[in-house]
This record gives sequence, structure tokens and C-alpha cells, in this order.
Amino acid sequence: MRFTEHEMTVAVRAAAQTVASGKRKRADWDQLDAMQRYHVLEAVGGQVLPVLLALPDVEVEAGTRPTFTTAQVAAAVESSLPAGPGGRIRRKAALAARTALVLQALAALPIRNDPDALTHGD
Repeated sequence: MRFTEHEMTVAVRAAAQTVASGKRKRADWDQLDAMQRYHVLEAVGGQVLPVLLALPDVEVEAGTRPTFTTAQVAAAVESSLPAGPGGRIRRKAALAARTALVLQALAALPIRNDPDALTHGD
């Protein structure tokens, strides 16, 4: 899928806020210092960005958001998961957790005004 830089930034930030809220209240995101936010964003970006790039191409009309089925997201997650030791149960858990995280990120995507991101402030 071809996302704009802004869309990817919004998606990763939404996922990072979700991860941070696991240990803290969501309002605490604003209280994290820049280095703490960087660490969360870096870790989450490494999980979410490869999946966003692996999603199938869809036509996104102006005034809508890109939409994907859970099966499409799960397939993209599975294709981006590294093969490694662990076992079937651990892989299933990682697949489910990362799929949920990416779905959260996709839910936060902004509405597209221009599918080719060629809008100007004029």
C-alpha cells in the first residue's frame, strides 16, 4: 500500500499511544519526555511500518480512509514476521498481538483529501 508520510506518522503514533497506555494512562503520553516517546515510537515503528508496507494496494478515494479486512492485515503481518525460534503458540501470539496493533494504527488514519497527496494550502 502506498501511504503518505503523514499517514504513516499518524498510524505509528496511534499505535505507540496504545502501547504506552498498557502501562500508563493515555493522558500520560503527553507527560513523556522526548526521549521516552522516541523509544516507544522506535519500537512500535519497527513492528507497524513493515506491515503497512506489506498491505495490498487499494484505491482510496478522496474523503475516505484506506480500509482493510482483518484477514488482509493478518496476512501482511504474517509475511512480515521473521522466521525464528519460538514455536507455534508463540508465533500465533505474536501474530495476534501485531495484527491488533496494526488494526489500531489503521483506525487512526486521517481521511484522505487527495489520494496523490498533491494538495496545496493555496
